[in-house]
Amino acid sequence: MLLRHTPKEITERTALTINPAKTCQPIGAMYAALGIHGCLPHSHGSQGCCAYHRSALTRHYKEPVSASTSSFTEGASVFGGQANMLQAINNIFTVYNPEVIAIHTTCLSETIGDDLPQIKKKAVAEGKVPEGRYLISASTPSYAGSHVTGFSNMVKAMAGMAEPTGKKNGKVNIIPGWVEPADMEEIKRITAMIGVKTILFPDTSGVLNGPLSGEYKMFPEGGTTVAELQSSGDSKGTLALGEWCSADAARELDKQHKVPCSVLDMPFGLKATDRFIDALRTIAGVSIPEEIAHERGQLVDMISDMHQYLYGKKVALVGDPDQLIAMTEFLVSMDMKPIHIVTGTPGKKFEKRIKEITKDMGCEVNVKAQGDMFLFHQWIKNEPVDLIIGNTYCKYIARDEDIPYVRWGFPILDRQGHQYFPTVGYKGGIRLLEKILGVLLDRKDRDDTESKFELVL
Repeated sequence: MLLRHTPKEITERTALTINPAKTCQPIGAMYAALGIHGCLPHSHGSQGCCAYHRSALTRHYKEPVSASTSSFTEGASVFGGQANMLQAINNIFTVYNPEVIAIHTTCLSETIGDDLPQIKKKAVAEGKVPEGRYLISASTPSYAGSHVTGFSNMVKAMAGMAEPTGKKNGKVNIIPGWVEPADMEEIKRITAMIGVKTILFPDTSGVLNGPLSGEYKMFPEGGTTVAELQSSGDSKGTLALGEWCSADAARELDKQHKVPCSVLDMPFGLKATDRFIDALRTIAGVSIPEEIAHERGQLVDMISDMHQYLYGKKVALVGDPDQLIAMTEFLVSMDMKPIHIVTGTPGKKFEKRIKEITKDMGCEVNVKAQGDMFLFHQWIKNEPVDLIIGNTYCKYIARDEDIPYVRWGFPILDRQGHQYFPTVGYKGGIRLLEKILGVLLDRKDRDDTESKFELVL
C-alpha cells in the first residue's frame, strides 16, 4: 500500500531521482514576485507550465494566484518567444496595468535561448512599457536548481531595482527568504518592537494571507512597494536570512551600491532567533525591549517544562536548505536527534553545515543535498525515527511506517493555518514546539498501557 514497495536495501543511484524533494525554479520565482505590491508574475513559456506553477502556489496558500504567460505554441517553441512576450507586455499593461511585470523563464524558453534583457530593452524602445511602470526578469530553468534557486534569482532581480540617491534613509533591508506570509508579518512585528526601520523584500503578507472582504482587487494591498525597492540602495545595511534564498540579493546590493550585508540563518528556534535579534540590536544601537526578552523566556520555559518528552527523540527532516539548517539547530538545542536530513536543492555546503551542527550528538547523521524522498524513506526503514518533520509528501511515509508527523515547509497541501501562524522568532518557536509536542504526546497517549495512561503529563 502507498510507499510500502520502497526497499530497505539502499542502492547507489547517480542518474535517477525518485520522488524529488523539491519542485521547479519558476514556482519560487512566482512566489517571490507576488511579494511586490502591484506586481504581475509572467511565465515566459507555455500555458501548461504557468498553470502548474499557479496551481502549486494556490494549493499551498489557499489563495488565487494571478500570473500571465507568453503562451508558447509550436512556432514560438521553434523560432523563439520574443514576439509572444512583446505582445504579452503590451496586453498586460493595457488590460491589467500592474506597477511591475516580473518575468521568469521556463525550460522551454531557456532551451531555445531567449534573451530576456534584450527583449525587455526592445519592449521599452517600442513604447510598450508605460512611464512609471517596470519590467524585471530572472532566468529560472526548471532543469537546474530548485524552487529555492528560482526564488533567489527573482529576489536578486528585485535588488536590481535599487536607485540610490546618495543620501542614507536610516533603514535596514531585510530579505526574509522563502517563509510564510505570517512569518514576514512576524519579522515586521519584531523589528517594530526593537525600533528598527526596515525595508522587507519580498513581502507576501497581505497578499497570500489576506482577509475575505467581499471586494475584488486585482492586486492586494500587501507587498513591498516599488519606492521601497528603489530606496533599498540607500539603506545602511542588509540582513539576508538564509544563504540559499537571500544571500545573492544582499551581495548584489553590496556590490552595486555599497550597502553592507550580513548573511544570517533563518530565525527558526532559539539560537537562530537570538542571533537575528542581536543583529537588529547592533544595527539600531538600542537595548532589547522587555517584551522581546519576555517572549524568549516563554520559549525557554516551555522547552524546560517539556524537556523529558523531547530528550533523545530521533527525527527525520526534509525540506529546503535554509529552513533545515535552522530547524536542525533548534532540535539539537532541545536534545533531540535529527538523524536523517534531506533537501532536494543542490549544494555540498548544506551537508557540511548540518554535520557541524550535529557533530556533538554522539550518533551517525545521514544528510543529503539534491536528495529525494525515496532515499529519505529508505533511511527511515533502516533506522526508524520518533518523528518526521516535512511537507505534505511526507504523509505517505508517516502512514506507511506509523510515525508521528509534523507538517512544515513547502508545499503543505492538506492543512490550513500555516499562512496565518508564524514559526519564526520566539513566538514562532513556541508554535513549532507546540506542534512537535502535540504529535509526540498524542502518540504517547495512543501507545500507553492503561496503567500508564495519565490525565496529567
